[in-house]
Amino acid sequence: MSDTPPETPDFDAMTRDIAEVPAVEVIVTVAVNLMSAAAVKLGLTEEGEKHKDLDEARKLVHALAGLLDASATEISSFHAAPLRDGLKSLQLAFREASSVPDEPGQGPGEKYTGPVFG
Repeated sequence: MSDTPPETPDFDAMTRDIAEVPAVEVIVTVAVNLMSAAAVKLGLTEEGEKHKDLDEARKLVHALAGLLDASATEISSFHAAPLRDGLKSLQLAFREASSVPDEPGQGPGEKYTGPVFG
């Protein structure tokens, strides 16, 4: 057994690091993390069905749509356009994965984006 104490996070260093990151970068990073998590929950990864959970995917896609809607005026179209494209792809994948598809306009995030059609 070691006498070395377990590693503890250096919160001062983390605070300094995050202080140097522009808000746009934080927003984009969060959006990409939501996209990645949604893709996993939609079964779009190599392991596919193993992690598929449409209830969880719905929540993640909806949160991503809300974030993009709320931050649209804060991030440039350079950042927003590919994020919106990714969101639409996830919304379409959700519709395809659902055994009983939502009515147009009722799918995840469509409250913010409007109906998504293939």
